[in-house]
Amino acid sequence: MTKKKQLPGTVKEAVAHLVEKMSEKDKEALRNMTQDSLIDFHFGWGMGIRNSLGLWGGNTQLLEDTGAMDADDASVIIIKAVWKEVRKKR
Repeated sequence: MTKKKQLPGTVKEAVAHLVEKMSEKDKEALRNMTQDSLIDFHFGWGMGIRNSLGLWGGNTQLLEDTGAMDADDASVIIIKAVWKEVRKKR
């Protein structure tokens, strides 16, 4: 029997999961971006977050933890949280 992959249920868990998978080069690039420029990630990275973290597929726990009404807004919140996390580690 295969073990089902556990999806992050909180923004904090999602951030840890995403930061762990990022290369140092990507972290540095993200650190150097302004908060206003994060919207550029909506269709690429944002879509990946929505799909891989189950925001469209029933991960209601994570969706609720973001406080967002839908997966699009939830992914923006998660991207901003990742941005803030990598900027703490300068």
